[in-house]
Amino acid sequence: MMAGAKQKENKPVAKKEKKKSGPKSYKPGKSCPKCGTGVRLAEHKERRSCGKCGYFEKK
Repeated sequence: MMAGAKQKENKPVAKKEKKKSGPKSYKPGKSCPKCGTGVRLAEHKERRSCGKCGYFEKK
């Protein structure tokens, strides 16, 4: 930093919210039966899989 230069203060930035269309505010998807409702299954071409416990099912 140069002598005499002032450091700028970072201002907080507002987070962008997703548009809500109804009572659900999350992306619809299937939750993992082993881990519970907090963990969603990843959607692949031929299967759904859990990244936490490794559970998978065929579509």
